[in-house]
Amino acid sequence: MPDHSLLPTLRIGFVGSGFIAHFHLTALMGVRNVAVTGVYSPRAERREALATRANELDLGPCKAFASLEAMLTSDEIDAIWLLSPNHTRVETMHEIHAAVTSGRSRLRAIACEKPLGRTLREAREMLRLAEDARLLHGYLENQLFSTAVQRGREIIWRRAVPGAGRPYIARAAEEHSGPHEPWFWQGEKQGGGVLSDMMCHSVEVARHLLTAPGEPRDALTLVSANATVATLKWSRPAYVKQLKAGMGPEVDYAKRPSEDFARGLITLRDPDGNEVMIEATTSWAYVGPGLRITLELLGPEYAMEFSSLNTGLKVFISRAVSGASGEDLVEKQNAEHGLMPVLEDEAGVYGYTLENRHFVEAFRRGTMPEETFADGVAVVHMLMALYRSAELGRTVNFADEDLDEYVPVVARPAA
Repeated sequence: MPDHSLLPTLRIGFVGSGFIAHFHLTALMGVRNVAVTGVYSPRAERREALATRANELDLGPCKAFASLEAMLTSDEIDAIWLLSPNHTRVETMHEIHAAVTSGRSRLRAIACEKPLGRTLREAREMLRLAEDARLLHGYLENQLFSTAVQRGREIIWRRAVPGAGRPYIARAAEEHSGPHEPWFWQGEKQGGGVLSDMMCHSVEVARHLLTAPGEPRDALTLVSANATVATLKWSRPAYVKQLKAGMGPEVDYAKRPSEDFARGLITLRDPDGNEVMIEATTSWAYVGPGLRITLELLGPEYAMEFSSLNTGLKVFISRAVSGASGEDLVEKQNAEHGLMPVLEDEAGVYGYTLENRHFVEAFRRGTMPEETFADGVAVVHMLMALYRSAELGRTVNFADEDLDEYVPVVARPAA
């Protein structure tokens, strides 16, 4: 049985060394009582690079391990941050479960990036394995810990709700020009398209905003889901060619496209019996300055709104200035000229810093965090209902749909 006593320092091992792992490293610079002491991923050059970066940031000493087994049994890791591609996570979780339950690993906790599974069956299996191994478990949903969400939600529920009543609409949107890695674009590996990839953020941050502080998240009862999906940009011939050139021939949107646009509407019932709504929009076809997150919370006599691109800091660069392309101003940056918004602290604005601070402290103290694998299961439940609605072309009721074995159309194996 894992030891859940207080630790002076939580030693984290990363499984995965891609884009999101580097985001977490940056965020951990703002967290106390933590060290990143290990990293495993199949590609040696990438795990070595991440370990080197962790050591440069004084987050180590960090070691790159040649196998997951070696890292789990090293006695140098207290918690795993599971950041590997979606299609690898259940297999990885089985290996972690086996190492812990056999006594080969003294791991106490695991945190997993979104989404928890590609299907509801996978998400439930992730939760089952964590509970069976008696691990503390956390679902890494960064937008709940966004500085704007934390502050805005606290003000609304403290100042507005007591006098006017509970909120009734939460709107959330996330849009950018497309993911970084080939597997994101492949429905079978990723679990879907933009709905799976990004609406997992939107539905959970919206559910969080509609839920009172201290209230269990399942205080809101799921009623129905309605969704539309489409491939608007990336199935056009020029962009099919561009995707193949950038991501490899296995990403062929002429033959196997995933949706690059999704709209979802989820109806819930609050503890007072009132109907409340989540309205979410996501896109891989947004070409603006970069990643755009917009949030709104509406109630009887109040409103809250946030846009990540309405920054206080902007720079202007004329066409006379040339330079290499990159993402040094904002994630998924699409230009290097003109009037550009700048996020001074992306890890903070997007919620990664406060998220990591919360999970580190919970695991270090031997307690469950606020967002657990159970919440990850609930998110996948909502996503599967939305995919089912889009497939059927009608609203689906949660009470009428058995979604445990459901697989979205774009994630099903090729015929």
